[in-house]
Amino acid sequence: MGPGRALALCGAGAPLALSPARTASWGRRSSAPRARAPGGPRFYRAALCTELQRPLLIGEAAARPLRPRQVRVGVHFCGVNFADILACRGQYQEKQPLPFTPGMEFSGVVLETGENVSIVKEGDRVICASGSQAMADECIIDQKDLWQIPEGVPFQEAAALPVSYGTAFLALEHRACTKPGETVLVTAAAGATGLAMIDVASHVFQAKVIAAAGSDDKCRLALQRGAAASVNYSQVDLKEEVKKLTDGRGVDVAIDMVGGDVFLKALRSLTWEGRIVTVGFSGGSIPSIPANLLLLKNVSALGVYWGRYKEQDFSVFSRSLMSALRHTQEGRIQPHIGAVFKLEEVNEAFCHVTQRKSTGKVVISLK
Repeated sequence: MGPGRALALCGAGAPLALSPARTASWGRRSSAPRARAPGGPRFYRAALCTELQRPLLIGEAAARPLRPRQVRVGVHFCGVNFADILACRGQYQEKQPLPFTPGMEFSGVVLETGENVSIVKEGDRVICASGSQAMADECIIDQKDLWQIPEGVPFQEAAALPVSYGTAFLALEHRACTKPGETVLVTAAAGATGLAMIDVASHVFQAKVIAAAGSDDKCRLALQRGAAASVNYSQVDLKEEVKKLTDGRGVDVAIDMVGGDVFLKALRSLTWEGRIVTVGFSGGSIPSIPANLLLLKNVSALGVYWGRYKEQDFSVFSRSLMSALRHTQEGRIQPHIGAVFKLEEVNEAFCHVTQRKSTGKVVISLK
C-alpha cells in the first residue's frame, strides 16, 4: 500500500501512536466498501497481519478480478476463533504467508460471481468456512466453500455456526457416535465450542450433559443453555464430582477442549466403553495419555480437527455444516453470541478471547 492510503492501528490496551494526518484520514473514511472509477481498482477494508505477534493493521486492500468458480461476497459478520489468534502468532498448524487477513468463518451476501459458478448467485445469503480472509468488508471465495443461509436465520447467528457448530456435530455424531439418553461431559463449557456442544448434545441428540467450567457464572450460563448439571473445576475435583453426579457410573462421552490435567480427569470419568474426544488445548498443555486407562475400561480416545475434514473427507465436513444450518432453521439449536465488536476493534476482540472474558461466540460486525 502506498503512503497515501489511509491506515489505522487498533491498539490492544494503550492506543498505538499514529500521525495526526493518518488518524484524521481514518476517522473521515466511510465504513462501507468503496469502488473506484469505472475501470479502476476497487478497495475494501481489511484486517491485515503484517508482522507476527503484533496488533493487526486495518487498511484498504484492492479487490482482484474473479477467476472461474470464484465468488465475491460482502461480509456482514465474522466469527473470532482462538485459531485466528494462533495464526497471527505464527502458532497455528497451517502457516499463512505474511501479510494475510485472518478470519476462518463469516456470513454475508454474494456480490458477484465468476465463470462456471452454479452453487450460488448474486444476492444469495451465505456462510463460509474459509480458513482465512474473513475479517474484511469483502472476500473472494471458491464456490465450494459457501453454503446458503436458510430463510429465517439471521446473519449474526449464521456467522457463529461454521467452526463451533461444525465441530460439535462432527465430534458428537461422526466421532463419538452419541446416542439418545447417554451422558456427555463437556469441558470449557461456556466457550463458543463448549456451548455449541451443549446445545447439540442436549437438543439434537437428546443426551444428558454435564458442563464443566472454571467459574460459577460460566456454570450457570451452561445450565441456561441446556446442561443438566455443572461442575466448577476450579473449586472441586472434576472426576469425583462427575462420579457423584452419575452415581458412580461415569459418562459415556467426554468432549475436552482444555487439555492438561482436565483432559486426564475427564478420561478417568468415562464409563465402560466410553469415548473421549479431544478438540483443543485452551489450557496450553497437551496431555500424554496413559494407555492403561484405555485398556481397563475399554474406552476410546479420539481427536477432532474439523478443518482437516475439508481436505480429507469433504462430504463429512459439508454434512456437519448443513446439519448446523438445518437445525438452526428448525429452532432446535441457537448460537449464543457473547460479544460483538467492530472491525477496527479487532485487537480488542482478540484480547477479549485471550483474557478469558468471552462466553459463547465473539463476532465482528462489518455492517
